[in-house]
Amino acid sequence: MSATPRAPLVHRNLPRLLLQARESVMAHTRPSLREQGLSDQQWRVLRVLGEHADEPGGMETGRIAREAFLLGPSLTGVLSRMERDGLISRSRCPDDARRTVVRATAEGLQKVQTLATTIEAHYSWVESRLGKAGLRQLYALLDELIELEQTGQRPPGAVENRTPTPTDA
Repeated sequence: MSATPRAPLVHRNLPRLLLQARESVMAHTRPSLREQGLSDQQWRVLRVLGEHADEPGGMETGRIAREAFLLGPSLTGVLSRMERDGLISRSRCPDDARRTVVRATAEGLQKVQTLATTIEAHYSWVESRLGKAGLRQLYALLDELIELEQTGQRPPGAVENRTPTPTDA
């Protein structure tokens, strides 16, 4: 019995490298999150809310899910725990009662401020190692990769990844 020939894998495993980079960065951040009683997901939500704290109407949950990279069911549980802990408040959207808007409370925003100091110190350390130009280049390359992958254009031979619709049958 002969082995089936396989296509050679020439390039490094980019998704794994990106995950490894994320975990390496988060290894510096997680202790500070835990000191504040936050999970990674709660921090992502608070960071998004902190970045948009000046929006008077709050943020709709769908937008939070997209910007914090959380699936709807996960976000629901995260928001329930955060509301219980006094970090956010939820209310019905005044324009559409079917939608929920979320705001960080003063306590939630204080946690963002506290963590921002630690996180910015870590980013400054990274910048001191990579250099300002190197860090700018890293950000630019990541932005370019994201844009490239989100354009919907596929390289030759790639399989389209979409959910079939009823009209496909």
